[in-house]
Parts: sequence; C-alpha cells; structure tokens
Amino acid sequence: MILSASRRTDIPCYYSDWLMNRLKAGYVLTRNPMNHAQLSKILLTPDVVDCIVFWTKDAKNILPHLKTLDHIGYSYYFQFTLTPYDRVIEPGLRDKTDLEDTFIELSKRIGKEHVVWRYDPIILNETIDISYHQTQFLRLCDRLSPYCDTVTISFVDLYSKLKTPHIREITAEETAELSAFIGKTAWEHGLNAASCCEKGDLFPFGIRHAACIDKERIEKLLGCTLDLPADKNQRPGCGCAESIDIGAYNTCPNGCVYCYANTSPAAALRRLSAHDPGSPILVGEAAAAEKVTDRKVKTHKLGQTALY
Repeated sequence: MILSASRRTDIPCYYSDWLMNRLKAGYVLTRNPMNHAQLSKILLTPDVVDCIVFWTKDAKNILPHLKTLDHIGYSYYFQFTLTPYDRVIEPGLRDKTDLEDTFIELSKRIGKEHVVWRYDPIILNETIDISYHQTQFLRLCDRLSPYCDTVTISFVDLYSKLKTPHIREITAEETAELSAFIGKTAWEHGLNAASCCEKGDLFPFGIRHAACIDKERIEKLLGCTLDLPADKNQRPGCGCAESIDIGAYNTCPNGCVYCYANTSPAAALRRLSAHDPGSPILVGEAAAAEKVTDRKVKTHKLGQTALY
C-alpha cells in the first residue's frame, strides 16, 4: 500500500503528532469523503505500507519526527509546494524565505531524491504576471535545485466553486510562454520538469507528464519492483499510482485562495478545533454505534504475500 498524507489537507504541517500516534498504533480510521457514514479501519504497519507520500506547504513540524519514521522502518518522500505568492493568495503560510530554508533543511536530512518541489498552481492576475513568474521561478531554481531533482507545475483550474478576484483565466498563449521558460530554466538547473493533470501536451517545452504518486520513484527508493496499478479515482490526465489517502477535506487552515479541498477558511478552522492528536480519526469522533469496516490492504512489493 502507498499511503497518501494527504491530498486533502496538510498533515505534515498541522497533524504530524496525530500521524505519528497513528503509525505507532498501527492503524487509522478514515471517513469516506463522499459518504460520511462509511468508516474504514486501515492497517498502517511497515510491512503493509510500502511508502508514505507526504504533501505539504510547510514541513517544519514533521522534521522532529523523521528519525522516528526511519527507526520504525517507513519509506517516504515529500511533495513540497513552494510558490512565490504573498499572504493575499496564501494567508496562512510562514514567511517564504523561512519555508525555503525548511525545504533545504528537509532535503539535507533525507536526500534530494526524497523531496519533489511543486511550483503549483500557477496563477495570473493584475500583479502576478508572466514576468513575475519568470523572475521568481528563476530565483527559486537558483536556490532549490541543489536540493531536489524534479519540479512539478500546474496551471490553475477555474473550477465552479473557485470565486476570487485574485485569479483570472490563463490563455493558451500565456501557458505556452510560461511553459517554454519553465522547461528551459529547469533544464539549465538540472531539474526534471513535469506537469500535473494538464490537459495540453507540454512535452515540446521539455515538460513531461507528472506522476505525483510516482511508481518509478518509489521503486528506486525501495530498491525493488512493485506490482502497483494506476489510480483510477483521480482526474483525467493524472499519472499517479494507486494510493490510500488518510486526510479529510475542510481541515487545512492555510487558507490558500485557489484551494479545492476547503469549502471556506472558517470551516477548516472549525474542524481543526475538533482535532484530537490521540484520536484514531483525524477530526471529530467515531461513535460507538457506527460500523467500521476493515479495509483490505497489502504490500505491492513483488514476491511478498498479501496482508489483510
């Protein structure tokens, strides 16, 4: 099993103590985000969890736990989002220079192959234009390229519930201009550039399709082959391998205006207040009368027996 922690919320930043408690306990409870009444119990022992993929905008709070993760025997890597936006766009984040320092510290501790830099989503507005992105992407490449091997990009999707004056639609011409600059600049810094769920083909600009839950990367980290299928539950164009996500929507207080995982900042803060680091479930409680189903999980390492 590949454990995703998490596409739905920033577990390393806000819930790392809870995560470590669950890993030590050997299991977690999750709710189906589409059916609140469905509760699952997921085994989290190292013989079942082949790799943990962390998604974060700030890994500072999980840094003290890395030695414990290594000691218990978990393999892992980070999808670390680091963009050049200010607190108008990302109001809940620390100073960006400090976040860059944290990115570098994380990479120095665990190795650059364990840290993927995400420069996404790319947004444009009256003050954030193509020139701004060119300047900032170059600056970040100068600083971060010694500490990662891949940069993943995406252009913001204006989905129906995204209502903000701070984001406008990006034209095909702007996408091409920025993609050409990003592909060239990444290559000059020794970085692989990849795009996440982009409808258009950016390969002519030196940008391949990304797999954020990356079977190839995980196999290299583990030193073995995996029988790991593609994830059928993701958006069209997603290259991810199958994983199980233990996060919950409406629980991340970063407050990013482009976020798809929160209904509102107030909802996220309200649910955060209901968090108990000692609980088997991320937020709220599992009532005694609720039915909990054991989810079947197994290692994907070839030659090993399925565990349930």
